Amino acid sequence: MVLPDRLTTAAPMPVVDGAVPESGWRRPFNVAVLGSTGSVGTSTLEVIAGSAGRFACHLLAANRSVGPLLEQARRFRPAWVVVVDEAAAGALSLGDIPPGTRLAVGAAALDELVAAPEVDRVVSAIVGAAGLRSTWAALDAGKTVALANKETLVTAGPLVMRLAARRGAALLPVDSEHAAIHQALRAGRPGEVRRLILTASGGPFRGLSAAALAAVTPAEALRHPTWSMGPKITIDSATMMNKALELIEARWLFDMPAEKLEVVVHPQSVVHSLVEFVDGSLVAQLGPPDMKMPIQYALAFPERFPGPARRLDFAEPLALHFEPPDPERFPAVRLGQEAAARGGTSGAVLNAANEEAVRAFLGGRIRFTDIATFCGRLLREHPFQPDPTLDDILRLDAWARQEVAAWMGR
Repeated sequence: MVLPDRLTTAAPMPVVDGAVPESGWRRPFNVAVLGSTGSVGTSTLEVIAGSAGRFACHLLAANRSVGPLLEQARRFRPAWVVVVDEAAAGALSLGDIPPGTRLAVGAAALDELVAAPEVDRVVSAIVGAAGLRSTWAALDAGKTVALANKETLVTAGPLVMRLAARRGAALLPVDSEHAAIHQALRAGRPGEVRRLILTASGGPFRGLSAAALAAVTPAEALRHPTWSMGPKITIDSATMMNKALELIEARWLFDMPAEKLEVVVHPQSVVHSLVEFVDGSLVAQLGPPDMKMPIQYALAFPERFPGPARRLDFAEPLALHFEPPDPERFPAVRLGQEAAARGGTSGAVLNAANEEAVRAFLGGRIRFTDIATFCGRLLREHPFQPDPTLDDILRLDAWARQEVAAWMGR
C-alpha cells in the first residue's frame, strides 16, 4: 500500500553534507537501505554520510521502528520511507514525514520500490527469513544487492543464485567473513582454491564448560566481547549458530563444496576470514571489527576510496590467536556443515528452527543449550527435499517454526 504523499513529486535526491563526487562517478549511486534502523542499517548510513557524495539515500525501510526511521528520514531526506508492519504505520500521520519524502506501507510496496529504475544499489539488512522477499524482488529486477541478510542464501541459496545469474544481478556480501573471502579470492583462480576458512570470535562463552553453558542467561549471552549487533545475531554468535549459517551461505555464494569450508576461532576478530590456495598460501583480510568497512566494500565494488571505518594501528602491540571450535560445546558448527553438505531444504529448516529457538531463549522459555538441540532434531527429522521450489522452502519454514512451538508446548 502506498499512501498519498504531501507533495506531487519527491524532492531531488540530496547529496549528504553538500559533498560532490570525485571524478569517475557520474552521479551518486541511489541506495535503498532495507532494515535501516538495525546495526547494519545505521552503519550503512554512516558510510553514505562519509562517502563524499558517491552514495545518496533513496529509500529507508524498517519493520516497526517508526521513531528511529523518522529521525533517519529527517537527516537524509530520502525519496521514500517504507514501514513494513501495517499496524506500526497506523500510528503515523503524514505530518510526521519530512517534506519531499513519500511514505509507503507493507511488504508488497517495498518489493515494488526496490525494483524501481531509480534504485542503483540495495542493502539487504532485514534480519531473519523476512529479508528473503525484498532481496528476491531486488535481484529479480537486476539490481546490485549488498547482502547482509545471510538467511536469504541459507534458506534459498541455489534459487537465489540462479535468479541473480538469470537477471544479470550482482550479489555482494556484507557479512565481514564473506566480504573477506570475496577480497581474498581475487588473489588466485577458482581452480587454485583448496579451502575457505571462516573466522569466528567464539562469542562470550568459548571458555565455558558444557555444564556452565546450560546455565547461561539471556543477559549474559547478549554481552558480545567484540561486536555490537542486534539481539538475534548476538545470540547466534554466542551459540556459534552464526558460523553454521555462514557456512551454508558461503557454500552457495562462492559455489564451493561443503568439504572445502572450515571454521576457526579467532577471538580478536581482526582476521575476518582466509582463503587457502593449493600451493599452501593463505590470503587473509584484516581490519578492526567495524561493519562499515565491508558495507562500503559492497556498495563501492569494484572501486575503493577513503571512508569512515576504523583502521588498525600497528603502533600498538597486536597478538592474533587461532584455535579450532569445540564441536561438543558448540554443536551448531557441525549442524551448519551438515546442512551445507546436504543442501535442499536443510538450510531453510535449520534457519527457521534457530530463529524460533532464539526467540524462546530470549523469552526465558528454554535453556541456552536447547537452541542447538532443537535445531539438530529438526534438521535430521524434517521431510527433506533435495531440489525444492520457493513455495516448498516457505512451507517448510512455517512447518519448522510450528514444530519448535509444539516442542516447547510439550
